[in-house]
Amino acid sequence: MLRSLNTSATGMVAQQLNLDVIANNLANVNTTAFKHQRAEFQDLIYQTLQSGGTEVGQNLRTPGAIQFGLGAMNSATANDFTQGSAIPTGNPTDLMITGDGFFRVLLPDGTFAFTRDGSFKQDSNGLLVNSSGYPLQPAITIPANATEISISADGRVSAKIGDQGTQTIEQITLAVFPNAAGLTRAGQNLWTESASSGAANLLIPGLDGTGVIQSKFLEGSNVSVVDEMVRMISAQRAYEINSKAIQASDDMLNVLNQLKR
Repeated sequence: MLRSLNTSATGMVAQQLNLDVIANNLANVNTTAFKHQRAEFQDLIYQTLQSGGTEVGQNLRTPGAIQFGLGAMNSATANDFTQGSAIPTGNPTDLMITGDGFFRVLLPDGTFAFTRDGSFKQDSNGLLVNSSGYPLQPAITIPANATEISISADGRVSAKIGDQGTQTIEQITLAVFPNAAGLTRAGQNLWTESASSGAANLLIPGLDGTGVIQSKFLEGSNVSVVDEMVRMISAQRAYEINSKAIQASDDMLNVLNQLKR
Protein backbone atom coordinates (compact mmCIF):
# COMPACT_ATOMS: atom_id res chain seq x y z
CA MET A 1 0.00 0.00 0.00
CA LEU A 2 2.85 2.38 0.79
CA ARG A 3 4.25 1.79 -2.69
CA SER A 4 1.13 3.29 -4.25
CA LEU A 5 1.48 6.37 -2.06
CA ASN A 6 5.06 6.95 -3.16
CA THR A 7 4.32 6.13 -6.80
CA SER A 8 1.45 8.62 -6.98
CA ALA A 9 3.60 11.24 -5.24
CA THR A 10 6.20 10.97 -8.02
CA GLY A 11 3.44 11.60 -10.55
CA MET A 12 2.34 14.74 -8.70
CA VAL A 13 5.91 16.06 -8.55
CA ALA A 14 6.38 15.42 -12.28
CA GLN A 15 3.15 17.22 -13.16
CA GLN A 16 4.09 20.14 -10.92
CA LEU A 17 7.25 20.68 -12.97
CA ASN A 18 5.19 20.27 -16.13
CA LEU A 19 2.89 23.06 -14.94
CA ASP A 20 5.90 25.22 -14.05
CA VAL A 21 7.17 24.89 -17.64
CA ILE A 22 3.74 25.72 -19.06
CA ALA A 23 3.45 28.79 -16.79
CA ASN A 24 6.84 30.05 -17.99
CA ASN A 25 5.77 29.59 -21.63
CA LEU A 26 2.59 31.59 -21.05
CA ALA A 27 4.48 34.29 -19.14
CA ASN A 28 6.76 34.76 -22.18
CA VAL A 29 4.08 34.71 -24.86
CA ASN A 30 5.07 38.29 -25.84
CA THR A 31 8.82 37.97 -25.21
CA THR A 32 10.86 38.69 -28.34
CA ALA A 33 12.22 35.48 -29.94
CA PHE A 34 11.26 33.35 -26.94
CA LYS A 35 11.38 29.62 -27.68
CA HIS A 36 8.74 27.31 -26.29
CA GLN A 37 9.74 24.59 -23.80
CA ARG A 38 8.14 21.18 -23.36
CA ALA A 39 8.47 18.95 -20.29
CA GLU A 40 9.38 15.34 -21.05
CA PHE A 41 8.91 12.34 -18.75
CA GLN A 42 10.23 8.85 -18.22
CA ASP A 43 9.12 5.97 -16.02
CA LEU A 44 11.13 4.99 -12.96
CA ILE A 45 12.67 1.60 -12.20
CA TYR A 46 10.51 -1.53 -11.98
CA GLN A 47 10.32 -4.11 -9.24
CA THR A 48 10.26 -7.63 -10.63
CA LEU A 49 8.36 -10.25 -8.67
CA GLN A 50 8.72 -12.90 -11.35
CA SER A 51 10.87 -12.86 -14.47
CA GLY A 52 9.51 -13.84 -17.83
CA GLY A 53 10.23 -17.46 -18.71
CA THR A 54 10.37 -18.62 -15.08
CA GLU A 55 10.20 -22.43 -14.88
CA VAL A 56 6.98 -23.52 -13.17
CA GLY A 57 7.04 -27.23 -14.03
CA GLN A 58 8.63 -29.77 -16.32
CA ASN A 59 9.04 -28.06 -19.68
CA LEU A 60 6.67 -25.31 -18.50
CA ARG A 61 7.64 -21.64 -18.30
CA THR A 62 5.69 -18.48 -17.65
CA PRO A 63 4.98 -16.49 -20.83
CA GLY A 64 5.50 -13.11 -19.17
CA ALA A 65 6.94 -11.35 -16.15
CA ILE A 66 5.28 -9.86 -13.07
CA GLN A 67 6.55 -6.31 -12.68
CA PHE A 68 5.22 -3.07 -11.30
CA GLY A 69 6.58 0.40 -11.78
CA LEU A 70 7.56 2.87 -9.10
CA GLY A 71 6.36 6.06 -10.74
CA ALA A 72 7.47 8.75 -13.15
CA MET A 73 10.03 11.51 -13.29
CA ASN A 74 10.95 14.46 -15.50
CA SER A 75 13.67 13.52 -17.96
CA ALA A 76 14.19 16.83 -19.81
CA THR A 77 12.76 20.17 -20.81
CA ALA A 78 13.01 20.19 -24.61
CA ASN A 79 13.51 23.44 -26.52
CA ASP A 80 11.35 24.10 -29.58
CA PHE A 81 13.19 26.24 -32.14
CA THR A 82 10.38 26.63 -34.66
CA GLN A 83 10.26 30.06 -36.25
CA GLY A 84 8.30 32.78 -34.48
CA SER A 85 6.09 35.23 -36.35
CA ALA A 86 7.55 38.37 -37.97
CA ILE A 87 6.77 41.64 -36.18
CA PRO A 88 7.35 44.78 -38.29
CA THR A 89 8.94 47.70 -36.41
CA GLY A 90 10.32 50.06 -39.08
CA ASN A 91 13.59 50.38 -37.13
CA PRO A 92 16.61 49.41 -39.31
CA THR A 93 18.56 48.07 -36.31
CA ASP A 94 15.77 45.67 -35.39
CA LEU A 95 16.85 42.37 -36.91
CA MET A 96 15.05 39.07 -37.37
CA ILE A 97 16.73 35.81 -38.30
CA THR A 98 14.69 33.77 -40.77
CA GLY A 99 16.03 30.25 -40.47
CA ASP A 100 18.82 28.85 -38.31
CA GLY A 101 21.33 30.90 -36.40
CA PHE A 102 21.96 33.18 -33.42
CA PHE A 103 23.43 36.62 -32.93
CA ARG A 104 26.55 36.63 -30.76
CA VAL A 105 26.97 39.22 -27.99
CA LEU A 106 29.83 39.97 -25.60
CA LEU A 107 29.11 39.70 -21.87
CA PRO A 108 30.76 41.90 -19.23
CA ASP A 109 32.93 38.96 -18.06
CA GLY A 110 34.45 38.61 -21.52
CA THR A 111 32.52 35.49 -22.52
CA PHE A 112 30.03 35.19 -25.36
CA ALA A 113 26.31 34.53 -25.29
CA PHE A 114 23.88 33.95 -28.14
CA THR A 115 20.42 35.29 -28.86
CA ARG A 116 17.62 35.33 -31.42
CA ASP A 117 16.45 38.68 -30.05
CA GLY A 118 17.58 41.21 -32.65
CA SER A 119 16.29 44.37 -30.98
CA PHE A 120 19.63 46.21 -31.21
CA LYS A 121 20.18 49.88 -30.41
CA GLN A 122 23.03 52.39 -30.63
CA ASP A 123 24.79 53.35 -27.42
CA SER A 124 26.44 56.73 -26.79
CA ASN A 125 29.42 55.71 -28.93
CA GLY A 126 27.33 54.44 -31.84
CA LEU A 127 28.01 50.80 -30.94
CA LEU A 128 25.17 48.35 -31.64
CA VAL A 129 24.10 46.73 -28.34
CA ASN A 130 21.16 44.65 -27.19
CA SER A 131 18.57 45.77 -24.64
CA SER A 132 20.92 44.85 -21.77
CA GLY A 133 23.80 46.87 -23.24
CA TYR A 134 25.80 43.86 -24.46
CA PRO A 135 27.56 44.67 -27.78
CA LEU A 136 26.87 42.66 -30.90
CA GLN A 137 29.87 40.69 -32.13
CA PRO A 138 31.71 41.41 -34.33
CA ALA A 139 31.45 44.95 -32.97
CA ILE A 140 29.53 47.33 -35.22
CA THR A 141 29.89 51.08 -34.73
CA ILE A 142 27.58 53.39 -36.65
CA PRO A 143 29.42 56.59 -37.69
CA ALA A 144 28.14 59.68 -35.93
CA ASN A 145 27.65 61.49 -39.26
CA ALA A 146 25.65 58.65 -40.83
CA THR A 147 22.28 59.87 -42.06
CA GLU A 148 20.88 56.48 -43.02
CA ILE A 149 21.79 52.86 -42.27
CA SER A 150 20.67 49.62 -43.87
CA ILE A 151 21.33 45.95 -43.19
CA SER A 152 21.06 43.43 -46.02
CA ALA A 153 19.81 39.86 -45.87
CA ASP A 154 23.40 38.56 -45.88
CA GLY A 155 24.35 40.76 -42.91
CA ARG A 156 26.18 43.63 -44.65
CA VAL A 157 25.79 46.84 -42.64
CA SER A 158 25.83 49.95 -44.83
CA ALA A 159 25.68 53.60 -43.87
CA LYS A 160 25.03 56.73 -45.93
CA ILE A 161 27.63 59.29 -44.91
CA GLY A 162 27.24 62.81 -46.26
CA ASP A 163 28.50 63.27 -49.82
CA GLN A 164 30.48 60.00 -49.68
CA GLY A 165 27.41 57.96 -50.52
CA THR A 166 26.53 54.59 -49.05
CA GLN A 167 29.42 52.56 -47.67
CA THR A 168 29.60 49.04 -46.22
CA ILE A 169 31.01 49.39 -42.72
CA GLU A 170 30.74 45.88 -41.22
CA GLN A 171 29.56 42.29 -41.71
CA ILE A 172 27.20 40.55 -39.29
CA THR A 173 27.81 36.84 -38.77
CA LEU A 174 25.47 34.25 -37.30
CA ALA A 175 26.39 31.42 -34.95
CA VAL A 176 25.11 27.92 -35.68
CA PHE A 177 25.54 24.84 -33.50
CA PRO A 178 25.73 21.09 -34.15
CA ASN A 179 22.89 20.68 -31.63
CA ALA A 180 21.10 23.95 -30.90
CA ALA A 181 18.61 22.11 -28.66
CA GLY A 182 21.49 21.52 -26.24
CA LEU A 183 22.08 25.23 -25.56
CA THR A 184 21.60 26.47 -22.00
CA ARG A 185 19.08 29.21 -21.28
CA ALA A 186 20.72 32.09 -19.40
CA GLY A 187 17.82 34.55 -19.09
CA GLN A 188 17.66 38.00 -20.72
CA ASN A 189 16.83 36.25 -24.03
CA LEU A 190 20.34 34.75 -24.01
CA TRP A 191 21.70 31.24 -24.55
CA THR A 192 25.14 29.86 -23.72
CA GLU A 193 27.13 26.96 -25.11
CA SER A 194 27.12 23.60 -23.37
CA ALA A 195 28.85 20.27 -23.87
CA SER A 196 25.64 19.08 -25.54
CA SER A 197 25.31 21.98 -28.00
CA GLY A 198 28.86 21.86 -29.31
CA ALA A 199 30.95 24.88 -30.25
CA ALA A 200 29.56 27.79 -32.26
CA ASN A 201 30.36 28.01 -35.94
CA LEU A 202 30.27 31.60 -37.24
CA LEU A 203 28.93 31.99 -40.77
CA ILE A 204 27.75 34.72 -43.10
CA PRO A 205 23.92 34.75 -43.18
CA GLY A 206 22.51 32.69 -46.03
CA LEU A 207 25.56 30.43 -46.45
CA ASP A 208 25.67 26.70 -45.70
CA GLY A 209 22.06 26.54 -44.57
CA THR A 210 22.31 29.52 -42.20
CA GLY A 211 19.28 31.78 -41.91
CA VAL A 212 19.07 35.24 -43.44
CA ILE A 213 18.49 38.59 -41.75
CA GLN A 214 15.40 40.73 -42.12
CA SER A 215 15.94 44.34 -41.10
CA LYS A 216 13.06 46.35 -39.59
CA PHE A 217 11.49 43.17 -38.17
CA LEU A 218 11.66 41.28 -34.88
CA GLU A 219 10.90 37.61 -34.29
CA GLY A 220 7.94 36.98 -32.00
CA SER A 221 7.57 34.21 -29.45
CA ASN A 222 6.66 30.79 -30.86
CA VAL A 223 4.38 30.01 -27.91
CA SER A 224 0.83 28.98 -28.87
CA VAL A 225 -1.57 30.05 -26.12
CA VAL A 226 -4.16 27.49 -27.23
CA ASP A 227 -1.65 24.61 -27.09
CA GLU A 228 -0.41 25.74 -23.68
CA MET A 229 -3.96 25.90 -22.32
CA VAL A 230 -4.60 22.33 -23.53
CA ARG A 231 -1.34 21.16 -21.90
CA MET A 232 -2.27 22.98 -18.69
CA ILE A 233 -5.65 21.24 -18.51
CA SER A 234 -3.98 17.88 -19.18
CA ALA A 235 -1.36 18.50 -16.45
CA GLN A 236 -4.04 19.59 -14.01
CA ARG A 237 -6.10 16.44 -14.62
CA ALA A 238 -3.03 14.20 -14.32
CA TYR A 239 -2.14 15.89 -11.03
CA GLU A 240 -5.71 15.43 -9.80
CA ILE A 241 -5.77 11.73 -10.78
CA ASN A 242 -2.53 11.10 -8.89
CA SER A 243 -3.94 12.84 -5.83
CA LYS A 244 -7.04 10.63 -6.08
CA ALA A 245 -4.78 7.56 -6.09
CA ILE A 246 -3.12 8.81 -2.89
CA GLN A 247 -6.54 9.39 -1.35
CA ALA A 248 -7.66 5.87 -2.33
CA SER A 249 -4.50 4.39 -0.78
CA ASP A 250 -5.11 6.39 2.39
CA ASP A 251 -8.72 5.15 2.56
CA MET A 252 -7.55 1.54 2.23
CA LEU A 253 -4.97 2.04 4.97
CA ASN A 254 -7.69 3.53 7.13
CA VAL A 255 -9.80 0.40 6.62
CA LEU A 256 -6.88 -1.76 7.73
CA ASN A 257 -6.39 0.37 10.81
CA GLN A 258 -10.01 -0.15 11.82
CA LEU A 259 -9.94 -3.94 11.53
CA LYS A 260 -10.59 -5.73 14.80
CA ARG A 261 -9.68 -9.25 15.76
